[in-house]
Amino acid sequence: MEALDHRQRAERIERSIAKCGDADHEMKIEGAMLAGTHWVNFILHRMGVTRGDLDVMHSYMLTVNELRKYSVADAEMMAAIAEIEDIRPAHVRGNVPGGPAAAKRALELLATLRAKAHKLFV
Repeated sequence: MEALDHRQRAERIERSIAKCGDADHEMKIEGAMLAGTHWVNFILHRMGVTRGDLDVMHSYMLTVNELRKYSVADAEMMAAIAEIEDIRPAHVRGNVPGGPAAAKRALELLATLRAKAHKLFV
């Protein structure tokens, strides 16, 4: 997928997240992970680190060398998406208390990714 496609999808997912209510913490976390991944791919493509036919799906599925390469390109970005992905299992697939606070944190991290993308390339 090309960089512009990632940007459009991230923005569309974020518009959907904005419709969620306070009780929708699972959807907010899931949406943050999906939109965040699109922002990561947008940034990596625009930086020329990855091609349009090579998209990051999940940070935990990357090889050690890929993770290092992307972290050298932007460590804050990779840390943000990894933290969102770490939040996700316990609060989306599990029933760990603190879902609303976890969703708030996921959205803060998503805002970091969006701001980074806008600062660099929009």
